[in-house]
Amino acid sequence: MSDLTPDAEKSRNFKIALRTRLLTARRSLPVTVRSAAAARLQEETLALVRETGARAIAAYVPVGSEPGGPDLPDRLLAALPPGGRLLLPVLLPDNDLNWAPFTGPSSLLTGSRGLREPSGPRLGATAVRSVDLLLVPALAVGRDGTRMGRGGGSYDRVLARLPSPGPLVVALLHDGEDVEAVPAEPHDRPVHAVLTPSGGLSHRPR
Repeated sequence: MSDLTPDAEKSRNFKIALRTRLLTARRSLPVTVRSAAAARLQEETLALVRETGARAIAAYVPVGSEPGGPDLPDRLLAALPPGGRLLLPVLLPDNDLNWAPFTGPSSLLTGSRGLREPSGPRLGATAVRSVDLLLVPALAVGRDGTRMGRGGGSYDRVLARLPSPGPLVVALLHDGEDVEAVPAEPHDRPVHAVLTPSGGLSHRPR
């Protein structure tokens, strides 16, 4: 028998169903649609970097149908001013994230779970606290900023250790993933804004 209350059980089941639906929709996107969406998101992201004047960014390497395209780190690195730095995550055995600098495509290696990860020196889980802009993956974000990921909890931990005030946190999404509401749990942390191919940048309450 579940230890959850009926309302909590209902919320969890809804979250599972929503996650499954969104993942299915992503996987069904034609390659041409994914490529066009990635190009648009990259342009919007670079515009955000210029607008904010960010000198230190933490991002991720999109894989498969994740928004942003596999060359997103290359574009971000090229957009940084001299002396700027880009941090990318390294997945730890407990699903937490370490961070390392990205210096170009040759600095990416295939990690233990098939993810592309930077090969540079590990800077620790708290290195993300020092960036100006944090770009995070998500499956959906609600109007209140609640973020839903794949369920591993990696970015919930990242967001929980950010200072206040901290970096601007922006989730990259496909069209249709900026939704009215996402079921929230106690460990969930909101993002400050979302970027979608058609809608561009949309802020959330802070």
